[in-house]
Amino acid sequence: MKRLLRRPALEMPRLGLPAFRLRILVRSVFLLLALATVALSVVLLQEEKERAWKSYQHGFERSQSEVMARLRHPSGQLALLNADHQPQRAGSGLAPLLLPYSALDFDDQNKAQQAVEMAGCAVQYPDGSSLCAAIGNNPYAGGFIYLVGSFYAGELVPRERGVLALVGVHRALIALDMRGEQFRWVAPFEALAPQGTVSTRGRLTGFVDTGDAALDIRARPVRDFRGWLWQSGTCRDLAGALPGCARRTFYSVRLPVELFREALFQKRPLVWPPDDLGAMRLRVQMLAPGTSTALFDSNTPGAQPAASLAEVARTLLPGERVQIRKLGNSDSEAIALKGTEVQAEHSAPWLIRFISWLPLDLRSGAQARPPEIPSGLDILDTPTGNYAVTFTGNLRGVELGLAAVATRLSWYLPAMLGAIALAWLVVEVGLLRRVTALTRRAAAVSYNVQPGHTGPRLGDLDVSDLRGSDELGILAGGLADLLQRVKDDLAREQLRAQQERDMWHAVGHEIMSPLQSLMVLHGAPGDPGHRYIQRMQQAVHVLYGTASPAEALEAADVTAGRLDLDAYLRHVADNAHFAGIDQVVYAGDGEPVIVRADEFALEDVVTHILRNADRYRPAGTAITLALKASESTASATITNQGATIAEELLERIFELGVSDPGLPPLASEGGHRGQGLFVAKTYMAKMGGTISARNTADGVAFTLTFQRLG
Repeated sequence: MKRLLRRPALEMPRLGLPAFRLRILVRSVFLLLALATVALSVVLLQEEKERAWKSYQHGFERSQSEVMARLRHPSGQLALLNADHQPQRAGSGLAPLLLPYSALDFDDQNKAQQAVEMAGCAVQYPDGSSLCAAIGNNPYAGGFIYLVGSFYAGELVPRERGVLALVGVHRALIALDMRGEQFRWVAPFEALAPQGTVSTRGRLTGFVDTGDAALDIRARPVRDFRGWLWQSGTCRDLAGALPGCARRTFYSVRLPVELFREALFQKRPLVWPPDDLGAMRLRVQMLAPGTSTALFDSNTPGAQPAASLAEVARTLLPGERVQIRKLGNSDSEAIALKGTEVQAEHSAPWLIRFISWLPLDLRSGAQARPPEIPSGLDILDTPTGNYAVTFTGNLRGVELGLAAVATRLSWYLPAMLGAIALAWLVVEVGLLRRVTALTRRAAAVSYNVQPGHTGPRLGDLDVSDLRGSDELGILAGGLADLLQRVKDDLAREQLRAQQERDMWHAVGHEIMSPLQSLMVLHGAPGDPGHRYIQRMQQAVHVLYGTASPAEALEAADVTAGRLDLDAYLRHVADNAHFAGIDQVVYAGDGEPVIVRADEFALEDVVTHILRNADRYRPAGTAITLALKASESTASATITNQGATIAEELLERIFELGVSDPGLPPLASEGGHRGQGLFVAKTYMAKMGGTISARNTADGVAFTLTFQRLG
């Protein structure tokens, strides 16, 4: 069925390669342009990666030098020596820090202030006050805690020697909590003669604080408690010196800690700094005379802690890591510093992977592998020992940074490729497609008008859709006009030939009728005219063919055999589109139904009915095949939507030459208008079946009835 329903393809000559040179050239140019655009993007991205990598290497070396410089500075060493301590914060007392110096020259204001500022051990308070609480890194310089800081106060009121009452003078209250014990000192200010640019200076004489407002008459100064107080002559808010204005007051105190000093004389090895240094808590208060309100309190909230390794970590580039390990002490835990986390910044994942794959030098033929991660090692010398400082870079940060920039600019590449694709599409659709179609159709016209090829298939050639105002359109229009002339001449020739065949059939029919009468008159075997009349009949058959189509069909030989009607109808529905009949649907249950029929004759019957249904149905609607079987018969129904058949024509449409008079004249492939259904009825009768037509609610249904075989 598939072989019979599919129309033969239009004969097309085989075109050689020269006929496709224009298309190959244009498409190759666009392809090379797209590849060049992609290659340019890849090369630029690779060069940017090289520059970014070189810049990162310089930055890594600079970062390594900066970190080592900070660690060698007293503030960096202070942060390293106190890395295990929690950050100093005011509010619950300060923990003493370990200084990078063996001791402080607390008796000299300038030296003490310079040492504290270089070490960065001072805690800064919101009102501008500061305090550094620390111990020296050499235990044999004495078991002391140093307190160095400043605050703002008015004109200092000193204590006169021998005065026991402390309420009327400036004084310091110091408390130390360590190892379950609390030590408290009170240190009133005792003035000395001014010296240099300092307007006021004096001692802080330390006594054991009993909590009373006055000293006991038997109280004696703590022998190793030493403190100094210096006040500037410049006001904080106004230039010059005014009575009663707030001035910066600098103090330096050395606290004697008996527990530290006792540890020096014990027989067991001395541990310095003490393991519980971070657990100690100090509180320093500076009180004004006549009131218990503190001019300065180290527990004031909002203070900024002293220098720490976190500040060193801020100098690292994103993703970089630093590991610091003390040499000669395998049990010590390494200190790890790392820069900020590398952020992807909404980079495309595929772009990150592609950048990682790119080698650093494509021109050198290097394999596509990531470069080695930069690293460095340095030795840091501190008063407490040497440290190995290991630096590890992070190429991922370079790739992510480059990917972030490339992602923001990545729309340029699709835009360029889109522009190239659009230009190619315009050329392809507007030029190449028309050139291709015109070339093929012109070749087909040239091929089909050659002797031996001219026939009804020439009517399928049409180039009118390629008309236009440009050069190709004018050429296609000229070819279309020429082809239309050829089609019209061919149609007229076919019509003339058909009319001649009809005329000769009529002539043959008219001649055969009197010859039949003559055969009756001269039918005797001995009649001399019988032989000549018989020869005349043979000559008429040879010259004019069959007298009529009906007689030709009646003389046709149809051999009916066994046929699976279900499989046959399913095959028809699957292959009807090859014959130009789309949307043919078969509704069957897949059970074999064996009937008496001839496959080839039934193909003509079904083809005529399908073509008839295809002409009448509305566009887009389906033609339905249905099968119904009983014990003795089987019926195949072909239904289409559309106009119905006039009631008076339902029985006559199967006669030769009868068709719907309301339809425009169509040249059927059977030869005569109204002949298809006649052929269908004749073949069904020869196979022992019947055909009938009926109108439905929205169309027409034809029913073919067959004898069912066991």
